[in-house]
Amino acid sequence: MVIPVKDDAEELRRCLQALSGQSLLPEQIIVVDNNSADHSADVARAFGAEVVFCAQPGIPAAASAGYDQAGGDLILRIDADSLPEHHWAENMVAAFANHPRAGAVTGGATFYDGPQPLRIPLAVLYLGAYRIAGVLALGHWPLFGSNMGLRRDVWEQVRDQIDRSDTDVHDDLALSYPVGALSPIHRLGRPSMQISMRPFYSANGFRLRFRRAVHTVTSQWPQDFPPYRWRRIAAARSATRNPAGPLAQQGWAQ
Repeated sequence: MVIPVKDDAEELRRCLQALSGQSLLPEQIIVVDNNSADHSADVARAFGAEVVFCAQPGIPAAASAGYDQAGGDLILRIDADSLPEHHWAENMVAAFANHPRAGAVTGGATFYDGPQPLRIPLAVLYLGAYRIAGVLALGHWPLFGSNMGLRRDVWEQVRDQIDRSDTDVHDDLALSYPVGALSPIHRLGRPSMQISMRPFYSANGFRLRFRRAVHTVTSQWPQDFPPYRWRRIAAARSATRNPAGPLAQQGWAQ
């Protein structure tokens, strides 16, 4: 379990409290302190989490440092403002077991704060737009950093393709490119995760997220310009129906 954090001590406290009540307790919880100015690291230690310090700024660097440190065959990932439901970890592990070809599993979320009447429609709008844009850019489901997991062997194969120095990318969307090219990404139907409505706290914050999304996608061009990538993904899917094909050794054809 990996949780990157920067100056989110109280959100992290609620997150770790929710994790402590899971029906299937994570064997390891790694909190990556991305040079926080608050007491996030102290909160993590109080809950028995392993703290990894990452001085390099940005979520891509922090999340990657956590994946590097994580042990076990499965690496689950949430954010400090995530509140997993009681069976979340158990459902994630079951999804990997039920979909052995999937290199990663991801799900959605609902909002736990903000105006009550807006929580559902804004979650549908915000995350729905992310999924649609992600599918168009990638040719498959995008990973969502607040609710995802990947296999350790997949991370080891793609880790060198992650630009940890680029602080202007969405780390989950950037990770979706190499992971989805290697093996399928399974999407969970029911969210079983709640997150903060902070993307809507300010217009500047929302514009920043949109700018980062555009940068994340265009930074992959021309190699992963959508039509080119779609053809490669289609060929990989076709290989699952032809185990003797050239992609038979990749996850798509396991």
